[in-house]
Amino acid sequence: MNRAHTSLPNTVVPASAVGALLREWRAARRMSQLDLALEAGVSARHLSCVETGKAQPSRDMLARLADALAMPLRERNALLMAAGFAPKYPETALATPELEQMRRAIEFILVQQEPYPAFLLNRHWDVLMANKAAARIGDFVMRGKPSAHQNMLRQIFDPDDFRQAVANWEEVAGSLIHHLHNEVAASPSDTKARELLDEILAYPGVPARWRMRDLGMAPSPLLTTVLRRDDKEMQFFSTITTFGTPRDVTLDELHVECCFPVDEATAALCRELAQAEAAV
Repeated sequence: MNRAHTSLPNTVVPASAVGALLREWRAARRMSQLDLALEAGVSARHLSCVETGKAQPSRDMLARLADALAMPLRERNALLMAAGFAPKYPETALATPELEQMRRAIEFILVQQEPYPAFLLNRHWDVLMANKAAARIGDFVMRGKPSAHQNMLRQIFDPDDFRQAVANWEEVAGSLIHHLHNEVAASPSDTKARELLDEILAYPGVPARWRMRDLGMAPSPLLTTVLRRDDKEMQFFSTITTFGTPRDVTLDELHVECCFPVDEATAALCRELAQAEAAV
């Protein structure tokens, strides 16, 4: 949140680095050279020469290849830099004046979600912002014990953290680990996501079968998270909001997760906790 506006270095490296990146992304997307060439509207022969380092791609060609591979903006910058070009997309801290309007929009979404929880997360599930309801409900189910982590995955998987309050932990954690496996597979150059996956899998009580990506797992149409404290139970489902056609790396990697009550009992308890806090 407090990162300064950064300009990524224009590092010139051998053209073969571009080829290595393209091969990694093709493998992640399960595309052959011919598939990618047809999708991007380029010559298959020229693409082969680019991947082997025999030809230097133009910026336009790289843009078309990145579009065809559905690469995130950060990875598009990396592809450009590998070819010796300057990065195209800036990375601007959310706290800077350039993104003030977007920050206000995010804050508005979080406030409007009251008395239900809402979070602003980056691509690695770090919690960058949260509304008062998120803190209030977390405080309730954890009996005032603060979280040791600013990362939602660590909170859910750490036995000494929020994990103890999730009544259907295996269902929730299994879904999250499936999403993380998919993120790692979809972004082969994202070493931080790979390191996070290894760290999460190392927590006690994580089933050994989760170490392998389950390609046949069908995502549930609606995942419910059940929180429990003594005889009090709260059930939520979530919606995810992303930013349309972002032109900045920071915005490309952010999403807002809003939690909604599954039943009236959960909604009533949320209202009760909010009223009790207001009365203090």
